[in-house]
Amino acid sequence: MFLLYSLLLAAVALVSLPWWAVQMLRLGKYRTGLAERLGFVPARLQKPAASCIWIHAVSVGEVLAVSRLVTELRNAYPEIEIFVSTTTATGQRLARERFGEARCFFMPLDLGFAVRAYLNALQPRMLLLAETEFWPNLLHLARQRGTSVAIVNARISDRSFPRYRRFHWFFRRVLANVDLFLAQTSADAERLRAIGAPTERVRVSGNLKFDIRPPATTRLAQELRAAIVEDAPVIVCGSTAEGEEEILLEAFSQVLPQFPATVMVLAPRHPERFNKVADLIASRGLTCVKRSSGTPGAPVPSSVFLLDSVGELASIYALADIAFVGGSLVPIGGHNILEPAQYGTAIILGPHTFNFREIVSIFSAGSALCIATPENFGSRLLELLKNAEERKQLGLRAKELFTQHAGATQRTLHALRPLLQHPPEKL
Repeated sequence: MFLLYSLLLAAVALVSLPWWAVQMLRLGKYRTGLAERLGFVPARLQKPAASCIWIHAVSVGEVLAVSRLVTELRNAYPEIEIFVSTTTATGQRLARERFGEARCFFMPLDLGFAVRAYLNALQPRMLLLAETEFWPNLLHLARQRGTSVAIVNARISDRSFPRYRRFHWFFRRVLANVDLFLAQTSADAERLRAIGAPTERVRVSGNLKFDIRPPATTRLAQELRAAIVEDAPVIVCGSTAEGEEEILLEAFSQVLPQFPATVMVLAPRHPERFNKVADLIASRGLTCVKRSSGTPGAPVPSSVFLLDSVGELASIYALADIAFVGGSLVPIGGHNILEPAQYGTAIILGPHTFNFREIVSIFSAGSALCIATPENFGSRLLELLKNAEERKQLGLRAKELFTQHAGATQRTLHALRPLLQHPPEKL
C-alpha cells in the first residue's frame, strides 16, 4: 500500500511540475527551503549528540501552539534535544526565532528518500505531529525503526472529515502507525476513531493554543502606540483574506465620520497580497502607512496602518479596542481568535468560522464575541465603538474563557511520558 502511495505521489508531483515552477518563479512561493524539502539535510542542522524529538508544526499557528510544549519538554527532559520542522516559510521564520536555526528545518516531501534522509540524520526517539498531519510514509518509516509517534493537538475540520471518512480503508492503515492521538475535543476524538484511529489510542487533552501566552511588548507595538492620537479608537484586522479587505475598508469609511481619529491596522494573511492590499487602500482615497516603510514617527489618525510583515500581529492585538479575525467574512473558515482574547480585546467575526468551530462555540456560549455579516459589519463596528461598556465586557469575558481552558500543555506532557520512557519496538 505504501509503495503504491509513493508511486502515485511521485506521479502527481511530476504532472504538476509546471504549476509548481510557475508558483516558484512568478510568486516566489515554495522556493525557500526547496533543497530541504527534497531531502537534503542542511549543514546548519546540528546532529543530535544523544536522543532527540522531532516535532512538526505546519505554519505560524502550529509553531505558536507547540512553543510552550517545547519549553516544558526541554525542562522535563534536558538530555533530549528537540528539532522542529515546518511546511511554510512564515512558520519556518518564527520557528527559527523561537528555537534556533540549528534546530529547525523544512518538512521533507512525503517521499521515501526524502523522509529517510531526516530520519537517518536525526534518529528521533519520538515524532510529534501537530494537529492533522497524517503523512503516510513519514508515519510508516518512523514506526518501522521503533520511533514513538504521536499526534498532538489533533483536530479534524468540518471540511476534511468527509474526505478522510471516504478513504477510511486507507487511513486506517496509516493511523495504525501512530501510538497516541491527543485530540483537542471529544468531537475531534470521535472523528479520529471514525476515520480509523485505534479507539484505545485516542484521548482528549484540550487545545494547546489556550496555553499560548502574550508576547512581550514589541518595539513596533510601542512605537505604533506612541504614534496614534491618545484615546483614538484602534481597530486591528488580522489574517485577512481575499474579498475581506473591501468590506473592512468600507466599514472603516462608515466609522470615520463619527470617529475621525480612528486607526485601522490591516494585516493580510498572505505576504504575496501585501502590495495588492496597499493599492486597494489607496484606491479608496485612504491614507496608507506601511510597516515596511518603518513605524510612523507622527500621529496617524484616520489612516490604515498596513502590517506588511510576518510574525508581528500578535503583539499588535494588545493595542486594539476591537479586533477582527479574518477568514470569517468569506467562506474560508476563520483563523485563531485566541491571540486577541488573551489581551481581553473585544472580538468581532464574520459568519464563517468552521475551522475553529469548538473555540468559537465556547466563546459564543460565553457571550464573548460579536458575529457580523458583510452587510452589517460597518454598523456593528459603530455600535461597539459607541458602547465602551459593551466592548469592555466582551473583552473581559473573552480573557476569562481563555484562562479557564488553559492546561492542555501539562496534560499533553503527562500523556507523552510513557512513550518517552518505553518506546515501541521496531517493526
